[in-house]
Amino acid sequence: MPRLLALLTLLLLPLPLAAQTTTPEAEAEAEPPMTLERLDAILRALDPEVQTNGTMWQLTVKGVIVLIVTDETADRMRAITAVRKAEDVSPEELTRLMQANFDSALDARYAIANELLWSAFIHPLKPLEKNQLISGIGQVVNLAQSYGTLYSGGALQYGGGDSGALQRALIDDLLKKGEEI
Repeated sequence: MPRLLALLTLLLLPLPLAAQTTTPEAEAEAEPPMTLERLDAILRALDPEVQTNGTMWQLTVKGVIVLIVTDETADRMRAITAVRKAEDVSPEELTRLMQANFDSALDARYAIANELLWSAFIHPLKPLEKNQLISGIGQVVNLAQSYGTLYSGGALQYGGGDSGALQRALIDDLLKKGEEI
């Protein structure tokens, strides 16, 4: 028990004050708040055939349909894709999903809602930066595609092998598409 408390203490320690402050230069370089118009422009750069009703978007990334759902009043957005029926997830797989949510899913997460298993990236809308959005979408796609194998968002991998580079390539490709925005 003392070891667990020590570990939790290290994980929950606040960042040093110097790490929490910003310089005037950093504030000047800050991106403008995310708006639905800006979000639309970014999504159109990722998929020119994106469909929208003004607050929801549907785009395709590497053959995966991704939905972007926004609520300006609540200052929230979600990038989601359905992975499979929740009833088909075994108890062992559910445990693995929760493990992945802790270490390899990164900013995206597995979630269950409306009888489906989803891959989801959820973030406040206004402070969302372009590269966070693009990376989040890539992680959603990687989680869906790696279900049953690596259960990984793909932005970081521990250990060797080819999977990390392949999954990171998707996020890098999406970031490149968004560079000119």
